[in-house]
Amino acid sequence: MPASPSACISPLHRLLTATLLGLLLAAGTVGAQSRLPPEVNAALARAKVPAEALAVLVVDVDGRAPARLSHRPGVPMNPASVMKLVTTFAALDTLGPNYSWTTPVYVEGTARNGTLYGNVYLKGQGDPKLVMERLWLLLRRLQGLDIKTIAGDIVLDRSAFEVAAPDPGEFDGERLRPYNAAPDALLLNYKSVVMTFVPDRASNAAHVSFDPPLAGVQLQTHVPLIETDCGDYRAALRADLSDPTRIRFAGRYPASCGEKVWPLAYADPASYAVRAVEGLWREMGGQLQGRVREGTVPAGLAPAFELASPPLAEVIRDINKYSNNVMAQQLFLTLSLAQKGVGSYAASREVLQGWWKERFGADDLPVLDNGSGLSRSERISAQALARLLQHVWRSPLLPELASSLPITGVDGTLRRVRNRAQGSAHLKTGSLRDVTAMAGFVDGRSGRRYVLVALANHANAGAARPALEALIEWTANDQ
Repeated sequence: MPASPSACISPLHRLLTATLLGLLLAAGTVGAQSRLPPEVNAALARAKVPAEALAVLVVDVDGRAPARLSHRPGVPMNPASVMKLVTTFAALDTLGPNYSWTTPVYVEGTARNGTLYGNVYLKGQGDPKLVMERLWLLLRRLQGLDIKTIAGDIVLDRSAFEVAAPDPGEFDGERLRPYNAAPDALLLNYKSVVMTFVPDRASNAAHVSFDPPLAGVQLQTHVPLIETDCGDYRAALRADLSDPTRIRFAGRYPASCGEKVWPLAYADPASYAVRAVEGLWREMGGQLQGRVREGTVPAGLAPAFELASPPLAEVIRDINKYSNNVMAQQLFLTLSLAQKGVGSYAASREVLQGWWKERFGADDLPVLDNGSGLSRSERISAQALARLLQHVWRSPLLPELASSLPITGVDGTLRRVRNRAQGSAHLKTGSLRDVTAMAGFVDGRSGRRYVLVALANHANAGAARPALEALIEWTANDQ
């Protein structure tokens, strides 16, 4: 892969540039307005969030003018998913926008007349987008080697990541929410089951399909209809998801809902990959005389083929536009996998902090956990985020990072924002219990462009979103 233009700049030059930018940013905040705009204060009052719970910085992208607004910029705050900005730009800068993950497939034994007398090995290497359609392509390529029956086993190698299996409900008790899926070297379909409901009034039932098919799981394929408003159709279904070997519905599906898609995390994530691979292989007409199991690829065995992921520049669009936590964690772990041969949280924290020190110096270091923002311990200041974004603005990687950010009133997590700043801001958002945040770029009506960072940490932070939206509009309205 050719080196990016920034790779040709010496580390000393980068550090001096970052240090100068930090000094300019700090100097620019001295005379900056520190009192929040009246409309922001009013929204905070309605949300019952004190101004002291907020950190804000609005500054020109090039840092040449004093900050327009600086309110507690140096205070470390929990940024929630805004931390994905650090992870995704560090990955772009160190791995390159064309970086892709490969999933090699190994064939051990001899194939004769459509039967493989041996084992197949799938080695996960952290691909964050190995969704059902791409798993189907992988298995279809395997069948293209004239392998329709496997007399041995399909072995799943997940050794590229050293990550302890967590309790999926540990973070917030929502163990079946897809955003709580844990990273995995062989992450398949985000460890989620996608249920699609299609009402059929002729049979007075909704047809239910499940993707991917899961081996050994009994799936209810029809649900009786009910003639009522759509409302909370999930509650009306009264789904029983407690048994990993059976998914059932004790309720009815409102016919007025039309077609609906309900994704949820599988109740037993440890067995998900085994069930998904076997279920899809059999649905594709493949036969398996052995079983799907976990293991490692034998030393010296060469891959028969590899399935490549989309490039990193495309992957970070999913991560930032839709705030995909497990994809961000896959990327975070890839930082150490690429450098050290095995990915772990501790090693990736070391890699990313080393990168930060090289670019911005040792002051104002972010406190990292898993790189996704789905954490109670991650911290970063508004000032540090602004320095990062000003660096991005001068970087040749600006188009890749900026295009991955949600646009106000247009797409991603900002698609529902409706104000006079619609379409004028590219911002990463973040929200947790007690946290609301956003950071990115705003176009002013005067033609000036700004870096905007706003972080709220408070028990009522969720109600402070209108205050942050008012801040976007205030930043854009600079005439």
